[in-house]
Amino acid sequence: MLGSGLVTSLARPDGNTTGVSMLADEADGKRQDILIEAVPGLRLMAVLTDVNFTKAAKVDALQEAAHARNVEFSIHRVAKGEEIAAAIDSAQASGATALNILASPLFWAHRHLIMERAAAVRLPAIYFFPELAEEGGFAGYGPRRSQLFSEIMAQQIVKVLRGTKVADIPVEQATKFELVINLKTAKGMDVTVPETLLARADKVIE
Repeated sequence: MLGSGLVTSLARPDGNTTGVSMLADEADGKRQDILIEAVPGLRLMAVLTDVNFTKAAKVDALQEAAHARNVEFSIHRVAKGEEIAAAIDSAQASGATALNILASPLFWAHRHLIMERAAAVRLPAIYFFPELAEEGGFAGYGPRRSQLFSEIMAQQIVKVLRGTKVADIPVEQATKFELVINLKTAKGMDVTVPETLLARADKVIE
């Protein structure tokens, strides 16, 4: 919210907008690290990025981080939902054996399409909310979306109803991140997730 200019300060928005910063895109790098660990022998990783949401500099930084771990990078950019399926097919055709879905409202809206296509081409993918692994994705890491809306945002709404000015209600940030790994999906893609990573997961679906 700060980076997009919706608020001038997280502590004091000074406008008519407040809310919850999910930090979903800030965790893209952590998800990349998890994916590298989750897919043993990974040498080429594909990245699905929304050009309307993720800045090129962010993708460049992820690529540098991957190279530092001897993993090559295949970037697949989309601007609208109609391009997603073809981009995932292209990722698989590039020889990539894993897919990092960078956080994006577009990808959230088309999450089921992404999961279905990734499963069809047997490409293990990591998503930006843990719930997405519970819905059938290979893995998910980030704040639990349901908790953000049912707890944090609900408290902000109560403050507004009690007369607090929106400008005086700080933008809250996610503080708890969860890792969920779906072994059913992993087995369907012939991926053996290391026990060391499974031991660190908050939830493993078998």
